[in-house]
Amino acid sequence: RVGEWVLAIGSPYGFESSASAGIVSAKSRSLPDDNYVPFIQTDVAVNPGNSGGPLFNMVGEVIGINSQIYSRTGGYQGLSFAIPIDVAMSVQDQIVKHGKVQRGRLGISIQEVNQSLAESFGLSKPSGALISSVEPDSPAAKAGLEAGDVILSVNGKDIQSSNELPPVIAGITPGDSAKLKVWRKNASKEIDVKVGGAKAENTAGGDNKETATGKLGLALRSLRAEERSQIGGKNGLLVEKSSGAAARAGIRQGDVVLSVNGEAVSSVDQLQASVAKA
Repeated sequence: RVGEWVLAIGSPYGFESSASAGIVSAKSRSLPDDNYVPFIQTDVAVNPGNSGGPLFNMVGEVIGINSQIYSRTGGYQGLSFAIPIDVAMSVQDQIVKHGKVQRGRLGISIQEVNQSLAESFGLSKPSGALISSVEPDSPAAKAGLEAGDVILSVNGKDIQSSNELPPVIAGITPGDSAKLKVWRKNASKEIDVKVGGAKAENTAGGDNKETATGKLGLALRSLRAEERSQIGGKNGLLVEKSSGAAARAGIRQGDVVLSVNGEAVSSVDQLQASVAKA
């Protein structure tokens, strides 16, 4: 619940087994890069090294996986987001059973129902998800959903705000039917819709000109003369992008890699050769 005390455990910036405490600030947060996850927002201190770690409640139950922060500096600023544990377990089960994650999809765009919209639609209170557009030939279009409809519930589960709808639909197996309670022209009606499958996300192509090392997940380049002078004349490799294992370890864009396993590196080829031995 909002206001409940929670605890994060991890190794922020390499300080092993660190604990930080806070409260649940909000639930069902929708973030720009993932509308399917109803994130738990907390004010627990999360920094590189304890993201990906567990979020506990006060009886020791894991309720989430610390995932992201909102920050203008790259460090903790009071806004942390965790993946709810039931979402994580569902993803795990689907990967084990199917080898991939299957998400339900209606094919609609939605927006929040505010007080003025609720009054204009004749709703007693601002709730639900307002359909702003329907994709042609989508599951929603085939079921008869229209722009201007307000989805109030899915399979008996009330939709209080628009950001609650995507994870609910995503949790329905593609091909299954869902019973929607919809508000249309000052009256509610039941509509059955056969849920479709989410479109596959595009993956990055292999034509990126940055030099990346596969094992580490780094895009690197050699230092320029002025950059070497900033770090005392040392050679090294500037991190232009960090992902995968490197990002999980806390390496960020702008860092400089000086050595690998104690061996100084000044070229990408040299680094790749050192990593290949690991």
